[in-house]
Amino acid sequence: MKAKKVLIIEDEKSISDIIKFNLTKEGYEIETAYDGEEGLNKALTVNPDLVLLDIMLPVMDGFQVCKKIRESNNVPIIMLTAKEEEVDKILGLELGADDYITKPFGMRELIARIKANIRRTSFMMGEAEASKEHHGKISTYGNLTIDMTKYEVRKDERVLELTLREFELLKYLAEQENQVFSREQLLEEVWGYEYYGDIRTVDVTVRRLREKVEDDPGDPKYIMTKRGIGYFFRRP
Repeated sequence: MKAKKVLIIEDEKSISDIIKFNLTKEGYEIETAYDGEEGLNKALTVNPDLVLLDIMLPVMDGFQVCKKIRESNNVPIIMLTAKEEEVDKILGLELGADDYITKPFGMRELIARIKANIRRTSFMMGEAEASKEHHGKISTYGNLTIDMTKYEVRKDERVLELTLREFELLKYLAEQENQVFSREQLLEEVWGYEYYGDIRTVDVTVRRLREKVEDDPGDPKYIMTKRGIGYFFRRP
C-alpha cells in the first residue's frame, strides 16, 4: 500500500522536524514548507493526503493559505495554532479547515487526528467509487440533491461549493433523517474521533453548511437543532 503523504507547513523548523520524525516513524511520507507561499505551492502540486497548517506564517498567513487551498482542493486541513483565542479557531474552520489543534500538543493526539482525517477521507472516496460502479447513488430531499457519483450537492440544480467535511456531514444526517445526533456522536461518526476533538468544530461546520444549503440559515428547513441534544435532518 502506498504511503500517505502529509504536508507540514510550519515556520518553526524545530517543531516541523519533531512532527516529521514522528510521522515518518508512523509510515507517512512527509513534505515540508516553512512559509505560506511555499506551503500553498506544495499543497497544490505534491498532492498531499493531509495538510498540517500553522496559522502564524511568514509571507502568507495560514488563514490565507487555507482559503486559497479551498478554492480548488478538498484535502483535509488541520490548523496548528499557538493561540487559545476562540476567534482564531473559528476563523480557521470558517475558511474550510477540517480541524484545529493548539500548541503545545501531544504527538499521540496529533497522530490520532491525522489518522482519523485520512481514514475518513479514504472511506468517503471509496464510497464514491462504489457508487460509480453501481451506476451512481443520487438522493433528493426537497430542492436538494446529493450525488455520490459526482460527490456534489445541488440546490435547485445549482452546484453548491461544499468542503469534504460539509458534504459528509450533510450526507450522514440526510441518510438518517429525523434521527437526532449529539455533537459527540457526530465527532465520532463524521470526523472519526472517539475521544479527541472539540464539539465546537461540529457547531461551526453546521453553521457553514446551513449558510450554503438553507434559504434562511436563521430559520432552517433541513438541518435542525434539537435544543440541548444536537442536530438532525428534516425532509421539508
